Amino acid sequence: MVVPLIALEEHYFSSAVTQDQKVDRYASFPPHIPVKLRAVGDDRIRDLDNGNIKLQILSHAPGIRSPPLCTAANDELASKISKHPTRLAGLAMLPMDDPADAVTELERCIRELHFVGALVDNHVNGEFYDNRRFWPVFQKAVELNVPIYIHPSFPADREQYEGNYSDRIATALSAFGWGWHSDTALCLLKLFASGFFDCFPEAKIIIGHMGEMIPFQLERIITVADTWGLKRGFRQVWKENIWVTTSGMFALPPLQCLLQTTDISHVLYSVDYPFSSNEKGLAFVEEVQRSGLLSEDDFKKFAFRNAETLLGVKAE
Repeated sequence: MVVPLIALEEHYFSSAVTQDQKVDRYASFPPHIPVKLRAVGDDRIRDLDNGNIKLQILSHAPGIRSPPLCTAANDELASKISKHPTRLAGLAMLPMDDPADAVTELERCIRELHFVGALVDNHVNGEFYDNRRFWPVFQKAVELNVPIYIHPSFPADREQYEGNYSDRIATALSAFGWGWHSDTALCLLKLFASGFFDCFPEAKIIIGHMGEMIPFQLERIITVADTWGLKRGFRQVWKENIWVTTSGMFALPPLQCLLQTTDISHVLYSVDYPFSSNEKGLAFVEEVQRSGLLSEDDFKKFAFRNAETLLGVKAE
């Protein structure tokens, strides 16, 4: 069975941000990564074809940027999408350190640029979204009926990851080797603990990487959180408000855990391009198909239908 795929944690890097940045955080990554981040044209479309991806939802690589820079990057992305409107769509980059400007930019991106949501870092210079100053951004997303993808970012405090090993290892532990995922889980749990989902029961939040460790800990989290006096428990929030993508976690055991703890209608395929390859993602999809973990109907939900429903898009 060949089905179309939609991928929604897929990144690019704008020329506006490239010209503005003082430190290139991707300089130490394999050389093909920054090249592919900046390629939003025919080369990217060929990569989509190699992974059987019919629609790629693009979002900017992590980082807190100023309102003018976010506007420039979003305009640039909209221009790129206009050249391949059936193959590309966009998630807005927002200046989250300036919530009022972020609200304005989110509404502009949805209403004028026809983006399908926004992607934000899991913290703003070490500050998490349990702080109510950020809530107008999420409130606007609820009003617009679009999701916000909470994505890992580099830690504000890297010292806790340093130890009796090289700087390179400390960087890995602080980011893709551990910290990105535990910090994003913490971001979501802090948001829940603050009463956010009692205030915004219609909020739609996406997280990646098979749930950022939460599915494995889910029952323990629920047991503890049930004592916090919130109207909506974490089990209900997990079921109704949280969507989870695979994004770069291409192994069956974590997927099995995710499927055992999460309604299939909230589980979505993603690659984490270009940090993972579309070809590797396709091989994983084929492994999932052979595994028998999903019925034919559920497999289609995972591959593209859930994304169509959540984002209002279509796998042409």
